[in-house]
Amino acid sequence: MALKNNIVPEDDIIVHSFCTFRNTILTATDDKGNTISSSSSGTRYIRGSRRATAFSAQSAAARLSEDLKNKGIHKIHLFLKGMGKGRTSVPKGLQAGGLKIISIIDKTPIPYNGCRPSKRRRV
Repeated sequence: MALKNNIVPEDDIIVHSFCTFRNTILTATDDKGNTISSSSSGTRYIRGSRRATAFSAQSAAARLSEDLKNKGIHKIHLFLKGMGKGRTSVPKGLQAGGLKIISIIDKTPIPYNGCRPSKRRRV
């Protein structure tokens, strides 16, 4: 199924990935936004600066895919948000867990004009 205007068809599962520079948070929802399952880099014994690695994001994605497979879900849509290190390894972890990714959509906010700069210093 093709997506039109970033609208996911009914009865499809969406995985939201929020990748920061310190953590990666994954949430699986249905088409109405109800949470089915969630996982994070810090949920299983990974603490401190090791949460920011690509390996911890991939392992969190693998744990989420195992949970979804146990619930009978095999196809997902992936929404990526953020610029952390786990951004590239989340799809690898989901595919390694046995899920089929139908589409990948980037939802990272991009500033069009940015903040107003500070006043010029006068000496």
